[in-house]
Amino acid sequence: MKILVTALFFILSGTVLAQTKPNVRYEYKKFEKFDFEEIGVEGEAGAPGDISISPRLRKEFKNKLPERPNFNKEMKKAVEGIR
Repeated sequence: MKILVTALFFILSGTVLAQTKPNVRYEYKKFEKFDFEEIGVEGEAGAPGDISISPRLRKEFKNKLPERPNFNKEMKKAVEGIR
């Protein structure tokens, strides 16, 4: 019986809430024209002034890869793979 009453309560409360919602309709402008010649901007345009940036020290990193004089072997293998 409790299940029937709670189910009936939820059904009726849902229909009451659904009926009280207003039906809202939005209408947007289809076309709007801007005339940029009439728009005026007032103010000063100028250089930002005395801005100076001090140079920072660049850190030198050690190359952890071994130095190779050439890559002739790898280049020959690549050319043979193309043929």
